[in-house]
Amino acid sequence: MKHILTLFVLTFNLSVSAQSAKYAGDYEVRYETDKGEVIEYTLSLQTNGMFLFHFYRHLGKAKPEENYYGRGKWNDDKNLISLYTDVKNDIDDTHTLNFNNSKARIISKSPRDKSTKIIKEAILFYSSEIPWVKRMKLTKKNE
Repeated sequence: MKHILTLFVLTFNLSVSAQSAKYAGDYEVRYETDKGEVIEYTLSLQTNGMFLFHFYRHLGKAKPEENYYGRGKWNDDKNLISLYTDVKNDIDDTHTLNFNNSKARIISKSPRDKSTKIIKEAILFYSSEIPWVKRMKLTKKNE
């Protein structure tokens, strides 16, 4: 009985980590104008359950470059991603963004869709306490 319970726990842990690895990777969106103004968002979902977020903005020579960072833990439930920031450990002088209560969904082609259309995998935020993060869509980088 003890061996069966151990086998069950190991199998469960492997299935949970395999699910997280499915969505792990780097997601980004970049906007650039003809004047050289740049706004870039990058989200890295790591296989160990941690995430890193970077916001970069450069609005021309008259304005200084801006960088904002966030970090914390993430988990998934089917195709929904939840981000959590531990205020005591993840917030510091560099990482100032608090992603608590941030939720997103994964956009990808359904396995039942047998058409030839190409849908790039992306993450779309639908809930966040950071106002400019809501409705943000980041496309997964090719690896």
